[in-house]
Order: sequence, then structure tokens, then C-alpha cells
Amino acid sequence: MVGRAGELAEFAAAWATVAGGHPRTGCVVVTGAAGVGKSLLISAALDGLSPRPGTILSGTARVHTPAPYDWLAAALSGRDTQDLPLPPDALAWLAQHPNAPRERYAPDALLRLAVRTVRALVGAGPAVLVVEDLHALDPASLNLVGELATAPDLPALLLVGSRPAEEAVSPRLVAATLARLSGAPGAIRQHLGPLGRPDVAAVLGQVYPGRPVPADVVDALWRRTGGNPYRLVELLVAERGRRPEELAPGPLSEHLRLLVEPPPAPTAELTGREVEVLSCLAAGMSNKQVARSLGISVRTVTVHVSNLLRKTGSASRTEAALWAVRQRLTDPARHG
Repeated sequence: MVGRAGELAEFAAAWATVAGGHPRTGCVVVTGAAGVGKSLLISAALDGLSPRPGTILSGTARVHTPAPYDWLAAALSGRDTQDLPLPPDALAWLAQHPNAPRERYAPDALLRLAVRTVRALVGAGPAVLVVEDLHALDPASLNLVGELATAPDLPALLLVGSRPAEEAVSPRLVAATLARLSGAPGAIRQHLGPLGRPDVAAVLGQVYPGRPVPADVVDALWRRTGGNPYRLVELLVAERGRRPEELAPGPLSEHLRLLVEPPPAPTAELTGREVEVLSCLAAGMSNKQVARSLGISVRTVTVHVSNLLRKTGSASRTEAALWAVRQRLTDPARHG
């Protein structure tokens, strides 16, 4: 990966420690803005691990209807869980089975069972635990990830990708979790910034092999994309077949303009009730939880959510919650 050799070397060193039998969980935390290449870096690191992991557990947040232990439910999806040393009702709840019993375990007990589940899946290891989009995870998952980062005798490397805490659905919870992960013994914290001019030149050299790209063209593309890898790649893909000199000048298509020049946050006139619902979404509540919290029906909540997505120009509940945080309309921490 262009411009990320140092980060990949740190991944390899952390994995060598875990694979060598060190009695603690390894942890690498990658933060950065959208499109800066966090997921691509983690994927490249996984491809380069040697020896190969015995197990890879990967999970992320559910965008539309977040629920407790989303990360673990995603990691369990498609796996044979019959032999896991857990009570069936607890496993059904952690895996978010639709027929899970209504009775819930106490939070501390459920957390211990979640850690036990991961230990059973990891076995003798060495394993890799991949946490994508930490900034959008539910509080229970955040707590679980924190516990795993400091779990003794867990032969695993924890790879975490997240946007900065201020962009999270629950900024305070995510900030606390990132601090907890970064403070774990031997943890590695990486923050990915935009690519520099030399890196952009290297990418162009790969796209146009054997054809020198003028320095002024490199500079123009660097400025045009802000060094954001995603925007740069999208621009090159959309304009493939054109000479490099043709990429710098001229107006952008609407699609590329939105990538390179993100539109300002939309303005929206929200009712008092819509602001309350939005605050609940920012706290990671499901529609049922919102209805219970506000004393309204689930059907009414559904209508409010639909109106919020339309008014804020959001494609998902998470986007709407992020919009609210950026507009300072709500404080997710108010809901715990």
C-alpha cells in the first residue's frame, strides 16, 4: 500500500508477538477520517500475516437497527455454535436470534459470557479479532472490545478501525473505549492522515507505468482530492483512459464533485419530538427502545425515523445520528 509501509510493519511486529506465544492480547488501533484507508490497511495487514491466523473473527455495527453485542453477533453469524460452552438462551441472545428468550441476563453476567464465547472461538489460537467501524458500535460491544484488549492469556491480535471519537454516534463512549484500547499493554495506535504529494505521485506512477507525470499535475490532483485515498482512486477510476494531464483542469462531474468537494451539512427544521427521537438514535436505541423511552408506539417511532432520514438527507440511522452530533442538536451521552 502506498504511503502505509510503516503501519504494515507495525501490524507484522504485533502479530509476531502474539504468534510467538506472548501471554497477552495484542492490539492495533487505526483511526482516521472516512475514506482515508482504514479498512483497506487492515485488509492488507491480514493478507500479509505469517503464520496465517488459526481463526479470524470479524464484526461491525448494524447500520439501521443497532442492538447490544452487534460485533459478537456478526462474528457468530454463519458459524457452528453448538459446542460453545454457553447456556442456549444466553447464546441465542448474544447471537441476536429472532426467537431469543425475553428474559435477559444481568449486564455483567452477559459480558462475562460474551468474553467466554470469544475465548472458546479463539481456542489455542493464534487468532485475529477484527473490529470495523468502532465509532458506530453499540455500548455493549464497546465494553466487550475493551475487555478483550486486556484479557489475560488470550492468544489473539485485536485489529480495530474507527473514525475519530468526535465523529462517533456516542463520542464520549467511543473516546473512552479508544483510550482504554490505546492504554492496553503493548498496544499500537495509528492515526491515518491524507496522502502526501509523493504518495499521490506513487499512485499515479502505478496507474500510468512508464509515463512520467508532471509535478504540477501531481500537485493539482493532490489539492483536488485533499490526499484522500478514496477520492483519488474514485477520480482515477471514473476518468480512466484519459491522459494524466487531463485529470487536473476542467470542471468535475457531479459524482466526482461530491466526492472531492463534500456538500455542506443540510439544514433541517425538526420538531421537538423529532429531536427527541434523534437523540435516542444517537444513543444507539432500537425502535422498540425509543418507543419505550418516549412513551409512544413503535409505529410512530418508525414514522419519525423516516421523516428524520428525509429531512437530514441521511441514508441510514447512523448517518442521521452523526448529523445530529455535528449539528450539536443532541448529546448522546445523556442516554448513558
